[in-house]
Amino acid sequence: MDEEAHGGVDATRWPAGAHGLMSRTDPAEGHSVLEIADLGVCYARSVTALRGVSLHVPDGAVVAVLGANGAGKSTLLRAVTGTLRRHRGEVVSGEVRLRGRSLLGLAPEEVVRHGVAHVPEGRRIFGHLTVEENLRAAGALLPRADRAPAREQVYDMFPVLAGRRHDRAALLSGGEQQLLAFGRGLIVSPTLLLLDEPSLGLAPRVVSQVGDVIRRINAAGVSVLLVEQNVALAFAVARHAYVFEVGQVALTGNPDRLKDGDQVRSLYLGHSAARDAPVGEAGATVPTLSRWPR
Repeated sequence: MDEEAHGGVDATRWPAGAHGLMSRTDPAEGHSVLEIADLGVCYARSVTALRGVSLHVPDGAVVAVLGANGAGKSTLLRAVTGTLRRHRGEVVSGEVRLRGRSLLGLAPEEVVRHGVAHVPEGRRIFGHLTVEENLRAAGALLPRADRAPAREQVYDMFPVLAGRRHDRAALLSGGEQQLLAFGRGLIVSPTLLLLDEPSLGLAPRVVSQVGDVIRRINAAGVSVLLVEQNVALAFAVARHAYVFEVGQVALTGNPDRLKDGDQVRSLYLGHSAARDAPVGEAGATVPTLSRWPR
């Protein structure tokens, strides 16, 4: 995924044709591509995962959702993508709308057809298939005549994938696999791209390049909802951020303001960061936030 080694990522090469990313409606200031209002979600009709969650993604923006493990971030994405039922979950209150149209009750493939693409945590590519076969599978919902041009658009944006199109995905580096996961989402020309922990398991140098890729995807006309635990990455690319705590929105605001306060730090220290803190001389924990913006 190193730009000098592999030819980089070029969002400016994405065509503006009938099925390219730029064919989507231009961002309009003040309008939202995604609106979530008072959302409540339960699992197995007994475990409450989200309570009264409201957020929106402005058209043409990158919005980050932060929180420790178990805060409800993945549940939020399942509610948007229509996959809650696969996990014995259900929406018990509220609404999820894409450009004013409700997504609740739609099958996952219908959500994709409405313009939502999901890049899942852990990349979830098919390691035994080639890069080309992975993209063919992801583009199966497209009209047959559009599939090959759509794959070429992905190759134009991620030249390293073009050079490895006949290689098995399992043989790619972690960064290249993440690019393939991005490409699988982008191949359907989404209005909204959902990214679930794209930095997971990647080296710090590659994480920085992931941030650059997200910016370029957004510059190509795609709104992004980024779910992350890497605060530094999320704050570097997002226009607005929401911090989840135990299924609710605990904080929201501009990343520049949030990173200067102590509230986000305390939420993380109270959940995930404190568990990994090193032990000091007298046995006291010394909290560190290695993924915190400095």
